[in-house]
Amino acid sequence: MRRTLNLHRVVITGLGAITPLGLSAEEHWQGLINGRSGFGPITLFDASNYPVSVVAEVKNFNPEKYMPLKRVDRTSRCTQFAIAAAKMALESARLDMSREKPEKVGVIIATSGTMDKIADEGELIKKRGPMRVDPLAITKTAPSMVTAQVALEIGAKGPNTSLNSACASGSDALGIALNHLRLGHADVILAGGAEANVNPISIASTARVGALSREPDPNKASRPFDLNRDGFVFGEGAALLVLETLEYARKRNTPIIAELAGAGWSFDAYNETAPDAETEAIAMSMALQEAGVTTEEIDHINAHGTSTQLNDIAETKAIKMVFGERAYKIPVSSNKSMIGHLACAAGSVEALAAVMTIRDGIIPPTIHYETPDPECDLDYVPNKARRQPVNICLSNSFGMGGQNCSLIIRRFP
Repeated sequence: MRRTLNLHRVVITGLGAITPLGLSAEEHWQGLINGRSGFGPITLFDASNYPVSVVAEVKNFNPEKYMPLKRVDRTSRCTQFAIAAAKMALESARLDMSREKPEKVGVIIATSGTMDKIADEGELIKKRGPMRVDPLAITKTAPSMVTAQVALEIGAKGPNTSLNSACASGSDALGIALNHLRLGHADVILAGGAEANVNPISIASTARVGALSREPDPNKASRPFDLNRDGFVFGEGAALLVLETLEYARKRNTPIIAELAGAGWSFDAYNETAPDAETEAIAMSMALQEAGVTTEEIDHINAHGTSTQLNDIAETKAIKMVFGERAYKIPVSSNKSMIGHLACAAGSVEALAAVMTIRDGIIPPTIHYETPDPECDLDYVPNKARRQPVNICLSNSFGMGGQNCSLIIRRFP
């Protein structure tokens, strides 16, 4: 006998963020809509002999404000961002864990862990031997421990997963959480991404590939869709969203900010670094189909918009493939022009912005935009935010290697 699945609708009830623009979701949002740049020189390590000098660091972050000192000592900067964002998201959602069934609350976070700590421990072993390694090295470096430490701190015992699909990871985490909730695996899932990639290994290796901007002027270092763009700027931080089934949100009588209506995935199978527009279009089309949304209903696209030559052209082509002539009428903007590329956290930070765009009817700009590129000829909301009602937003995340994920976020009536 065939079983018919009764899929739950999934809504967004809480937001938490630590970003280069602020230490809360609201501070971050105000920075975005005011077109404020979070860029500046590298201060977290000595970068005097590096080819890259501009990054987007989180400033004035004090982890002890969000967790006990013991937890601070046992965690990395990346995990601390995640815990801080998690606690703010729970508060935003009015979710009291002492009143919840912990096995029905999950945590899904995209992250690459802490690569520089692994390198440090490797050097320590070479110099002083294996018995001098930090006994907490695994808890501080493993990607799985980011999610585990968040769940330990808040007491969540439901589905717990860390994932990495490069720059698509943050959106992946939200899409996977969406499906867990649809199938009834949990009532609530805290989902998003956390990253602390302003470190020597990440900067050196990504610069070596040629993906990072070498522009020394922070006002020109990230210029998505601009003719003179020369690569992206690394950012750091975290964004976590509280997702729950519509039934459970109504049971809790908590305010609903928006609905996560659909997710679409694809893989280029094309090249390790170069993107493929046709496959990116598949992810967008799948997300639209799953959400039951037509191309005519999309009011805004929160672009992946990395500020690399190939990516921006490919995304522009993919949008045209999906939307045809209507592509020219849809505002498309890139948050990365202000916060840089948060790698595994990028998709979640940008989805959070899409939620707030719908909430407030303000589309953040693409700043540092000066010279149009003939191959990037859409409406990129240049330099100044735009007040405009937005009911449905498409948010794109395309990972290096070809992993693609698009989300549909919709106003909840």
